[in-house]
Amino acid sequence: MSDMGLSTLLERMPVSWWEADEGLRIVNCGGGAFHDPGTAQRFVDSLGGTADGRREGAAADDREAGIDRRQVRFGGRLFDVTSYPGRLAGGRRGGTSGLAVDISALDLGRRDHTAFTDFADYAPAAAFIRDAGGRYLWANHAYAHLYGTSAEAVIGSSVTDFDAPEDVATFQTLDRQVLSSGRPVRHTLDYHRPDGSPGRAVGHRFPVAEGDRTCVAGIYIDITDYTLALSQRRAAEEDLQALSEHSGLPCALLSTGGRIRRVSASAAELLRVHVPDLLGRPAHRYLAPAEDLAGLRHAWRDLVNRRRRRVQTSAAFLDARGEEWRARLLLTAVGSGSRRARGVWVVLPHHTLPHRPLPPLTAAQLRILTLLSAGHGNNEIAASLRLSRQTLDYHLGRLRELLEAPTRLALVSRAYVLGILDPQAWPPRSAVGRRPAGPC
Repeated sequence: MSDMGLSTLLERMPVSWWEADEGLRIVNCGGGAFHDPGTAQRFVDSLGGTADGRREGAAADDREAGIDRRQVRFGGRLFDVTSYPGRLAGGRRGGTSGLAVDISALDLGRRDHTAFTDFADYAPAAAFIRDAGGRYLWANHAYAHLYGTSAEAVIGSSVTDFDAPEDVATFQTLDRQVLSSGRPVRHTLDYHRPDGSPGRAVGHRFPVAEGDRTCVAGIYIDITDYTLALSQRRAAEEDLQALSEHSGLPCALLSTGGRIRRVSASAAELLRVHVPDLLGRPAHRYLAPAEDLAGLRHAWRDLVNRRRRRVQTSAAFLDARGEEWRARLLLTAVGSGSRRARGVWVVLPHHTLPHRPLPPLTAAQLRILTLLSAGHGNNEIAASLRLSRQTLDYHLGRLRELLEAPTRLALVSRAYVLGILDPQAWPPRSAVGRRPAGPC
């Protein structure tokens, strides 16, 4: 069929469909209501309004799956519309898809099903036509694929040849409803696949004229895999929520823009802020000024742009009381199959005691602390750093004053609990100003 012939058929179609990306921009469409992308875009935009659209009460399963059913008036015509997350072709994630039936165009006395069958052959949705007795007059390849057979094998057979008895009863009840009312029916349909596993589809069935008979046509999108993925994702989120709340580890899920999307109670307790007050806030608001912030920002950009998957580093935080504490951070990018991460999980496996912010220690003071914690005496430290004993005594006195530690032993202990020295390193080394380590 030529493109012109297909366009002519589509202009007569009472069924329309579309695919839109994450920004609700049309990427594919067809049918009599919006055979050009511009009209399709206006139609999709109209679904967000409340003046012309009416959202009908949806079943709980439909609400969980994100399925939206409504009647929409567009261009002087009334449409039955079903939309849901995901893309039609190949079940691609991201964006939305939908089916629309032009109720005002359904005139059984003047229409047959030829345009519908020609259109549906090109559509990625499963479509069929059968008579009042349940015998298939036509089916496209997408419909036959649901049953693991060919369209030629479906045509001429009965609905009882392919479906389980309980499914047959449901399907025939819907067929009778369409035939008796003369109006389309839109719904989510549960059925059994040929292997016995449960399946789910969403779509419309409506009356069409075949000579002097009225038959039933249907067009559906199988959302079984999408529903299963949604259920698995929900279970994974519940497991993750339980782990974050009951493990006792402070952790948070951040957006790629650095805002807090989820946070554990233990992390909120460390910051002395209630969990609801943290959600949506920029995480950097709780970081203390430190010389290792530049390295943390560099690691964050690597994670968001997927140049690295995991990073281990440290950072200093300020709580609501203005007290400072340092924590080891494990950062993990979330999401796969895209150029940018969807978010970043931050886990704090170790943190120091909160304390009043300290002035930055000099390089000599940090070196003195590391040598002191390794057990070196004053003479050894002075010789190692090429300092006079008088200068060393000055530095030690200054450190005892800053850390509020009266003795050498207390000085070392305070250096560890305040996060100045790395508790997981030997020989001792400074934990302040360290660059982030490589991917772990």
